[in-house]
Amino acid sequence: MLDTKDILETIRMISDENLDVRTVTMGISLLDCADEDPRRACEKIYRKITDRAKDLVRTAEEVSAAYGVPIVNKRISVTPIAMLLAGCKGADPVEFALTLDAAAKKVGVNFVGGFSALVQKGFSAGDRLLIESIPEALAATDLVCSSVNVGSTKAGINMDAVGMMGPIVKRAAEITAQRSCIGPAKLVVFCNAPEDNPFMAGAFHGPGEPDCEIHVGVSGPGAVRAALAGQADGMDLGQVAELVKRTAFKITRMGQLVGNLVSERLGVPFGIVDLSLAPTPAEGDSVANVLEEMGLESCGCCGTTAALALLNDAVKKGGVMASNFVGGLSGAFIPVSEDAGMIAAARCGSLSIEKLEAMTAVCSVGIDMVIIPGDTAPEVISALIADEAAIGMVNSKTTAVRVIPAIGKQVGDTLDFGGLLGWGPVMAINRFSPQKFIARGGRIPAPLQSLKN
Repeated sequence: MLDTKDILETIRMISDENLDVRTVTMGISLLDCADEDPRRACEKIYRKITDRAKDLVRTAEEVSAAYGVPIVNKRISVTPIAMLLAGCKGADPVEFALTLDAAAKKVGVNFVGGFSALVQKGFSAGDRLLIESIPEALAATDLVCSSVNVGSTKAGINMDAVGMMGPIVKRAAEITAQRSCIGPAKLVVFCNAPEDNPFMAGAFHGPGEPDCEIHVGVSGPGAVRAALAGQADGMDLGQVAELVKRTAFKITRMGQLVGNLVSERLGVPFGIVDLSLAPTPAEGDSVANVLEEMGLESCGCCGTTAALALLNDAVKKGGVMASNFVGGLSGAFIPVSEDAGMIAAARCGSLSIEKLEAMTAVCSVGIDMVIIPGDTAPEVISALIADEAAIGMVNSKTTAVRVIPAIGKQVGDTLDFGGLLGWGPVMAINRFSPQKFIARGGRIPAPLQSLKN
């Protein structure tokens, strides 16, 4: 139980240390919107989203005002749209994306996720059509986010899908070049994607989820950093882990409270708390700074992966003691452009893409919001996706790639997305060609640890 001191400390985290509920996300199943006629399917989608989510923003804002807890984003995740395309004759996936965008604007949310395909073991009807349309769909919309799951521990890695995604990412950057290449900033390529993820750009409402539910994603790297800065002097690493665990417990409790309140007021089941430490470009609200408080000179130096492993484990242990319903990604995010400390580390040369890949083995996702030179070959992007998927597959964890080729820019230049997506330096990437490897296609078999039945 929390005592008065703990409650007051949580209030201080909110007022002084950037603690917030990063998102309240409503997951909505669109399976009952399937129709052979694409126009009718889009009409059903629009009606269902605008009906189910009509009070989401107002309710979240009322809870925020009543309890003094900032709720930064209100979002929607939907059934992977490729599943609906499977039964539509002559469908244009971009029309579905435009429908999602219009519905999201109608109800006032920040983003809608689910322009997605799950192809870890192969392509079914609708999957290729959706994937090929992703660049145009992201260019034509403002609020739509897209994801593709190309691998899993159980299925292996679909290298045909991996081969497709490099050119898709590059094309998404090219056709949004006049808008800071924003297209690929709204596109995530996963291995082991969770079905209940409330965080964009990777959110979708999995087919195993209920018809409608509420998920909460909490934040709090600023609060963890402040706790370490104020109390960690003289502590060994076991004591540091205990301090992080206690802080994560309080953060998760707050998320659980908000989720329960919004769920009850909307009459929608509560899903999960995703207790990921999600940074922002704000000073001090940085996962990199948390690692540096543990004793690293700069994030990315030797020792960074070990420190991140400690942080991730302690956050999860504290979170699961605070809520029975922890899910999503849950851990520490390392998006470069969204984290002021990561930006500084990349600019000074301490943090490289190779180090980020190593950190992937112990963090929540992987190569996230990393800006690369605009002339990077598509097969290099595909190979980077394959590397990250391999880490996720072998380690039975979620990994992801969200890279942005900065068209017309080279290493050392910067790209600014504005808002929560932040800005960052263009980072160097290995230019030696993996083209023959990617061109082989096929499927990398599932590892031995997949045989757990």
